[in-house]
Order: sequence, then C-alpha cells, then structure tokens
Amino acid sequence: MRQAIDMKARRPARRRSERGFTLIELIVATTILIILTGMAVPLVQISVKRERERELRLALWTLRDAIDRYKDAADRGSFQTKVDSNNYPPDLDTLVKGVDVAGKKLKFLRKVPIDPMTGKDEWGMRSMQDDPTSDSWGEQNVFDVYSKSQGTALDGTKYKDW
Repeated sequence: MRQAIDMKARRPARRRSERGFTLIELIVATTILIILTGMAVPLVQISVKRERERELRLALWTLRDAIDRYKDAADRGSFQTKVDSNNYPPDLDTLVKGVDVAGKKLKFLRKVPIDPMTGKDEWGMRSMQDDPTSDSWGEQNVFDVYSKSQGTALDGTKYKDW
C-alpha cells in the first residue's frame, strides 16, 4: 500500500503540451457566445430605434411649440403678419431668424431640429388652409409639421402621422 502511494507521488507533472482546452470545449464555448450575441443584437436595434423615436417626438414638440408661441405673439399684436396667414409663421426659417418687435428680434427657435428618421432638417409642413391628410404644403403659412420619413414606429404607426 505504501508503495502505491509512493508511485503516485513520483508521477511526473503534466507536460505543458497537455494543458489547455479540448476542441469540444472550444466549440461549446464559441457556440454559447454566438447564441448570446444573436440574442443581444435585436435588443440593441430596438433600443436604438426607440431612442430615435424619442428624439423625433422631442423635435416635433419643439417645432410645434415654436409655431404656437409665434401665433400667440402675433395674436397679441406684438408684430404684423400677412392677412391670409391666420397669424401662423410663413416658414420655419422665420422662427429661427425671428421678427422685429419694437426694434428687437423676437426669436422662437435657435435652429430647425434635424429629423432623426431622415437625418435632415427638412420637415413636411401643412398650412391652415391645407387638407389635414394632405402631404403637399400650400405655402400660405406653417400650421403643423410632420416627419418626411416613410418608416413605421414600434407601435405600428407611420412617423409622418405623428
């Protein structure tokens, strides 16, 4: 018995070439990583789309708020507007450039925000006189804005309908 224990103690340590992972272990580990990565990619894509939708909502709110503030100021008589404009701005650039009020510029926007869905600062516009479902702008005034993107949101609605 003593001799068997001595034999085990005298065994040489494993050689360096025998250490490491087997091919099966590497294949299993790689397969698990591929599956986890495959599951993560759709989640990241949805998160990116959700963030762009949040940015679109903010940009639309900003533009519509500026249009409303312009109309409120015009309704109070702070400045003169065209007769057929219904006191709405003639275009989005007017909100950025501002209007003269008693020798001072009254501005409503710092800049026209970029549509995160199209990557451009071009927005669809509707005049007060336009049909609510129309995609063409009558150019009398800017009553409302919408995204020119033809994409569909996560909730199934079209971005241009927001």
